[in-house]
Amino acid sequence: MGVPDATKWNVYNSAGHAGKGVRSPAQTRVNGAELVINGNPDGTTAGMSAKFANQKYGRWEVRIAASGDDEYHMVSLLWPDSRNWPCDGEVNYAETNGHWDAIKFHLHYSCSNSQVSASKALDVAQFHNYALDWSPEGMVGYVDGVEWFRDTNPAHQPPGPMHQTLQLDWFPDSSADGAAEMRVDWVRVYPR
Repeated sequence: MGVPDATKWNVYNSAGHAGKGVRSPAQTRVNGAELVINGNPDGTTAGMSAKFANQKYGRWEVRIAASGDDEYHMVSLLWPDSRNWPCDGEVNYAETNGHWDAIKFHLHYSCSNSQVSASKALDVAQFHNYALDWSPEGMVGYVDGVEWFRDTNPAHQPPGPMHQTLQLDWFPDSSADGAAEMRVDWVRVYPR
């Protein structure tokens, strides 16, 4: 057991998504070749951002499985290096939204935080390979090598370089609180 490589990953130590819960480095561990992010019933969870491959255009790939309480959302996304959100966009190319039986793609664009989205039925508790190809022609999302999202509108494309992040975000609601777990087998990034 160990911690994520600090030369490659910045592990969050901050308030949780939208100020709910806490993101704590103690919620991450490397177990062999697998990264595990745990979310506790009280909203203590984790997230991390890559210090490598900050780029405009390329291919991003992750192999992830997650399960647990529906108040948790598994998210693999690209975040703008400028940190100028929402104006410089956000690309959630593998996200759950309160259910573990579907995967979502959310392409955020413009200062009004407009979105283009897609959803696909999928057992997210099983490992799947998620990928994003980003080029001047647009964005294409894949699950297990099969295309399931495409957007070629130039107005929707992020204006600058982005980097990979991995998050298990907590969205508390009126239901009983439970735990969740996100398991990451690998992350790969390729230049265009």
